[in-house]
Amino acid sequence: MKIPAHKDTKPSLAVGRSCAVHGTRDTRPSLAVDIHHQAQAVHQECTRCQACVSQCAFLQKNGAPGDIAASLLTDNSAINPFECSLCNLCAAVCPVKIAPGNFFLEMRRQVVIHDKLPSRPYTSILKYERRGSSGLFSWYGLPTGCDTVFFPGCTLPGTRPEATWSIYQDLKEQIPHLGVVLDCCHKPSHDLGRQQSFLTWFEDMRDWLIRHGVRHIIVACPNCYKIFHGYGQKLTVRTAWEIFAETKKEPTHPAIQRGRITTIHDPCPLRDHKDVHQAVRSILSRLGLKIREMRHAKNRAICCGEGGSVGAINPDMVRNWVEMRRIEADDDLIITYCAGCTAFLARAGMKVIHLADLLVSPEKALTGKAEVARAPRTYLNRIRLKKRLQKAIPIYNKGIGHRQKT
Repeated sequence: MKIPAHKDTKPSLAVGRSCAVHGTRDTRPSLAVDIHHQAQAVHQECTRCQACVSQCAFLQKNGAPGDIAASLLTDNSAINPFECSLCNLCAAVCPVKIAPGNFFLEMRRQVVIHDKLPSRPYTSILKYERRGSSGLFSWYGLPTGCDTVFFPGCTLPGTRPEATWSIYQDLKEQIPHLGVVLDCCHKPSHDLGRQQSFLTWFEDMRDWLIRHGVRHIIVACPNCYKIFHGYGQKLTVRTAWEIFAETKKEPTHPAIQRGRITTIHDPCPLRDHKDVHQAVRSILSRLGLKIREMRHAKNRAICCGEGGSVGAINPDMVRNWVEMRRIEADDDLIITYCAGCTAFLARAGMKVIHLADLLVSPEKALTGKAEVARAPRTYLNRIRLKKRLQKAIPIYNKGIGHRQKT
């Protein structure tokens, strides 16, 4: 299992057959038992049918998951798990239902455990994560009787503070005691394999919420959804789009281009959640837009290119996803519901808008004039939104319903 060439890195780790299978002593650093079991399972269950390989540049470069696992078990691995986007398209197309993405994530974790992760490529994303959970940007506001909070994530409040505020106001009409949590879900650390750091931060947040009576999380970010769905325990999680779809009321601002053909980029963290897919399509239909489904949509969604921080070490791998999306979208307007996907596809030159922009200001969104902030203004927007929410939400007891990080 190689890691990116870097002056402060060392040779990667592998598990030899002698210690892993036969139980004999091996003086080399060995991988955890879990990675060995995963490698064995992938090696034995993968049929080498090439269904996943045909869809993925990472696997086209490195071979079928079963072959990668076999190579790891025999100490001949030469793959870099940090080139995998962790989008799990491989699991979606697998006829025998194995999930190689989980195996590659575990490989990342082992790199971190053995202190082999190069810091330089990931400095930017980890700083972004730390800022998001700092006292300057985070805030927990729980009004009296609150058991549900809106968790907008890091990117939407910065790039679209007015849309974030509007989503909160619309949700509050249906949930009068709605609270708000401004914080980071720490998925960047999770996906980089920094599992202990991730668990320390996320579990502290989760347990605080549960102790203070929160039972339901409403998100506007697919990555936050995935984290709360996987690690939230007693907390249920839904998207704001599902709530809005259930209201069945006509939109305040109907689309000005009824009948316009659009296409949807479903964020890969939500590939297994049909209710979210249907909710988004229901909203767009009520707005009067026509939807042309791309080949890779819903549970076959592809990564926008940003996933797994692959671009930090291999931009060519990222370009494969971008070009696949560009070809399938053709010249249609892309609508997505991930702020990260929106920004990434827009930088690649595609016509793309966020669902939140369409709901709040459809005329501007459909004509490409939606107001989307860029850094460093995004950080100022987050602070301003935080102050606005602090004024709007009556905290019932600052020692209980309010959590301000330092």
